[in-house]
This record gives sequence, structure tokens and C-alpha cells, in this order.
Amino acid sequence: MEYRPLGHTGLSVSAIALGCEGFTGKTPEAVRKDFDCAQDLGINFFDCYSSDPQLRSAFGEALRERRERFIVQGHLCSVWENGQYLRTRDPVRTERAFRDLLARLGTDYIDVGMIHYIDAEEDFRAVFDGEIIQYARRLKERGQIRFLGLSSHNPHVASLAVETGLIDVLLFAVNPCYDMQPAGENVEDLWADESYMKDLHNMDPGRESLYELCARQGVGIDVMKTYGGGDLLSERNSPFGRAFTPVQCIEYALTRPAVAAVMIGCRTQAELRAAVDWCTATPQQRDYVPVMQGMTRFSWQGHCMYCGRCAPCPKGINVASVNKFLNLAKTQEQIPETAREHYALLPHHASECIACGSCEKRCPFGVPIIDAMKEASSLFGC
Repeated sequence: MEYRPLGHTGLSVSAIALGCEGFTGKTPEAVRKDFDCAQDLGINFFDCYSSDPQLRSAFGEALRERRERFIVQGHLCSVWENGQYLRTRDPVRTERAFRDLLARLGTDYIDVGMIHYIDAEEDFRAVFDGEIIQYARRLKERGQIRFLGLSSHNPHVASLAVETGLIDVLLFAVNPCYDMQPAGENVEDLWADESYMKDLHNMDPGRESLYELCARQGVGIDVMKTYGGGDLLSERNSPFGRAFTPVQCIEYALTRPAVAAVMIGCRTQAELRAAVDWCTATPQQRDYVPVMQGMTRFSWQGHCMYCGRCAPCPKGINVASVNKFLNLAKTQEQIPETAREHYALLPHHASECIACGSCEKRCPFGVPIIDAMKEASSLFGC
């Protein structure tokens, strides 16, 4: 298993993590066996957005005697009323549901406390100008949540939250289809057929800006909807008309700036193992370019997707990493210290580029890499 820092939290999380939707309807014994499997595979991070009391109790049984082995991401504002899940912004109901979460999980703290599901700017204002954010901050001060997070599908709203400086972690929907769509308040639009009827070219600037903002601010991203609800794994259901493998979907998400982990909703241990196969997959198996390349209606032409197809460089330059740090730096008047430090740690720098052009010949998206190396060398001074 690969472990990654979750932003500036100091937590080291498994790159493959557990979403909770795959556990719905299972017995406590079955949930515990799934956690046994996850632990054996090296997974140490899981998300519990569900307010279902039976599922929460099953998680508590699974965590018994090994709470410290798992980093728990739990959600505020997710409540269970009249036998069903509801999202609330009422502080009394939110506090009651959080106390229930702690009790059923058998713990006195949550590692990452997520403010649940904010997609509309009006909702964001209500939360961050109201009592919910105050309650969340009190929980953090008391140590009942160690770090504060927010879940969203809307890059505009997510950016507003990150810019407050209050958010340590972002749970965000990342996959190649969503990344082509502009910000919006209706999550259903992200997967609506009509959203993909028109020609789409390159990543939406708002989404790219969000990932880079998180990287600069030290806000860790963990990913939901990695498989697009499973549709990306199906040639019939994928908007591209081509199927990705689980490994390709995971590789795509994990190569975005600031992304630390993907939350995979696995119904079976076989599905869980298929996700963990990413850890031992070859570069060819991870390569998502063949699915994205050569389509006239969906094009990433001229845009670095950090896919690594440009390698190997005869001078040993990690071109994808240089481009990533260059993009992080270009959006600011001053180079962020995180970008400068990470760039400095690279074993080879853009100044070593001999402009041989071998990388540009291999790039499937026609990125002007030689120009980018010149710009990076000038910007970073080496």
C-alpha cells in the first residue's frame, strides 16, 4: 500500500481508502470481515457519511480493539429521521447526530469531521456565516474532531471554503468526466446525458484552479465518485463510449494536485482487491490515456494531464512533476513556498532540459513541453 500525507494535517493515509456506501445492508459480522480484509491490504482510512444507525453500529463493531489503526472521516449535518437519511443545517439536530456517531463508533473523537454536502453558494453562506461552522470549530477546539473538512461536488463552492482558511480536508468528486464540466449547484448535471452532447475540450478551469488552490494551501483532497458511480467502468454507460478499468480511474484521481486518497465504495472484497491492484499495477496498466485519446468531441489537446507518457527524459527530468509545480506557481504573484520546496527536491530540474523534443513526440495531448521547461527554469531559477 502507498501512504500519502493528507495535506497539512500530519496524517498519513492509504491512497486506497474505504467509502461507506458498499457496506449498506450488511450484517455487523460481514462488515467486520470486510474491515479485516481492508486492514490486511494496508488500508487505514475510511469515510462514514451515512447516518444509518445500524451501519454506524456495525462500523463500531468493526473498529472495536483497533480504533487507532484507522483514520476515521465522519460527517456533521448527516442525520437519521423517520427511518431515512437527511441533510440538515439545524445545530441541535447536528449535535445530536454527532453524539450518536461517536457513541455508535465507540470512540471519543473523529479524525476528520466533514461538514456534509455543500454544493450551493447560498448553503455555503448559511453554514459559514451561521452556527454550524461555530459548532464545528468548537468540536475541533475540544479535540472531538482533529481536523475540519467539507464535502462538495461544486468547485466554486469548494474554493470558497478553502479560501476561508478553516478547512483542512476536502472530499471532492474527481474523475475525467466531471473534470470537463463547469461548476454548478445541481450534482445531477455532472452525469446528465445532455451535459455530454456538446463538444468538450480540456479540464474546466474552475476545477483545475481548485486542485491547485488546495495544493498551495496544504488542504488535502480525498476523492469520491472515482468511478462515476460505476458508469466509467462500463463502455455502454461511460459518456466517452469507452470503459476505464478501476486502476485507470484511480490513477487519474491520484495524479491530480493535492489528492491524497480515493474513497472506493466496494460491495465485495473482490471489488476492494480490484481497487488495491492499483498499488502493484504496471505503468501500462495505470495508463488512462488510451481511453481519453483520439476523440474529436472530448479533447484535452495542449493540456498537461500529468499522465507521464512523456517519460523517459534522457536527462532524468520528471516532466509531469515539473509541469505540476509550474502550474501551481503561475497562478500566484509570488511562488508558493510549498511549490518552491517540492520543486527544489526534484532530483533533476527544468534547467537541465536539452530541448531534444523526445517528450513532445510522446505527449498524447500536444503539450509544448520545451517551452514549459524554459518557463519553469526561469521561474524557479534552476
